[in-house]
Amino acid sequence: MNPDANTNGAQSELVDTSNNVRLRTVTWGKSETRKQTPIVLVHGLASNAMLWEGAALALSSLGHLVTAVDLRGHGLSEKPDTGYDMQTVTKDLAGLLREIQKHNFVAPVVCGQSWGGNVVLELAHTQPELVSGVVCVDGGFLELQNHFPNWDDCAQALRPPAIAGTRIDDFRKYLQRSHHDWPETGINGALACMEHLPDGTLRPWLNLERHMMILRGLWEHHPTRIYSQISVPVMFVPAEGTNSVFNDSKRSAIELAEQLVPKVRVEWFSPADHDLHAQHPERFAQVVHAAIADGFF
Repeated sequence: MNPDANTNGAQSELVDTSNNVRLRTVTWGKSETRKQTPIVLVHGLASNAMLWEGAALALSSLGHLVTAVDLRGHGLSEKPDTGYDMQTVTKDLAGLLREIQKHNFVAPVVCGQSWGGNVVLELAHTQPELVSGVVCVDGGFLELQNHFPNWDDCAQALRPPAIAGTRIDDFRKYLQRSHHDWPETGINGALACMEHLPDGTLRPWLNLERHMMILRGLWEHHPTRIYSQISVPVMFVPAEGTNSVFNDSKRSAIELAEQLVPKVRVEWFSPADHDLHAQHPERFAQVVHAAIADGFF
């Protein structure tokens, strides 16, 4: 039994997206008992639905029906050999939302982290009728060609570390050391990015070949070219870390988004990790809930 299969009472199922892939979803709450706007949570590259657990529990306690998804190739979703470009992944998400809305007629607020932030921004551009708005969590502004004009340089710099074969206990200890201020939901969610093997070791659910295909799709994505065409509200929730040069670059990117996106809001988390939703789940939930309550979405 993998801990990623343990949803602590939430409902987990495989959903047909009508795009040649079934995606695993985890849902907190029931639509008939929830009066607040539903929320859909989309993870980043090589992550998984359960890294959202802390935020999902907090949002659920505020009255929202919450659904987190494993995108194709990740977690417990199906893992075809192709289809990892931005357009196909966005179509997967659109198909999932159409299926969800068969049971709930209110368009959700869709939150995406990092690469997932770019995915939900692309969704807002191509399928605005499916969402009430989107939240881009330390993502949505990622334009890798500004930093890596050449794909080979990007591929070399951002190639993931080889962690397959690491013992599960050792990886948990590493996570606890490196993210000492994360709640247990964050640590468990990070562990759920990996398949836990019978010999006590782990390996990423997303293999290297598919990881690099997604990275290529992100490198090819240009959010600045679509900002002005987005008709739904967009909230950026960026993290300010300890690298001042990176922070300055990020602030410049966010300022450009503020200038170009027609209806935009920015909520900085500082200091915060890239996975700020795992590090500060209750605060993140309050920020999203407040934006719904005050009419931004």
